[in-house]
Amino acid sequence: MKQMSSTITPERRARDWLAGAELRPTRQRLSLAELLVGDGQNRHVTAEGLHHAAQNSRISVSLATVYNTLRAFCDAGLMNEVTVDGTRSYFDTRIDDHPHYYWEDDGSLTDAPTESVKFERLPEPPEGAEISRVDVVIRVRRA
Repeated sequence: MKQMSSTITPERRARDWLAGAELRPTRQRLSLAELLVGDGQNRHVTAEGLHHAAQNSRISVSLATVYNTLRAFCDAGLMNEVTVDGTRSYFDTRIDDHPHYYWEDDGSLTDAPTESVKFERLPEPPEGAEISRVDVVIRVRRA
């Protein structure tokens, strides 16, 4: 009797990821989702970096479509956008609250240990507003 493999394929993982947010699995969304979560690892990507990875994988998609798709993934709660400065944004597939290191030397973003950042308290938001998220980006450079 042939045994079924219990490993999840990258395509299945991408389909499940989109289905969890009730996003329609278009060809382009599936292709980009597979690049982002197909191996089960979390990623910090720029739109340009994802576009380059798509081209290397022979996925035909424009940079504008990559931006629009990343925005749809963020709006659906699948990713968070982390803005490092006014000119650079990263898209993070890990959506729990956690801090980041921004490596000034090479422009990469990595996770920082969550337990190392502690807030005594947050300020009260302005009237009629609520705090939606707190981003902590620690800028570092190699010594």
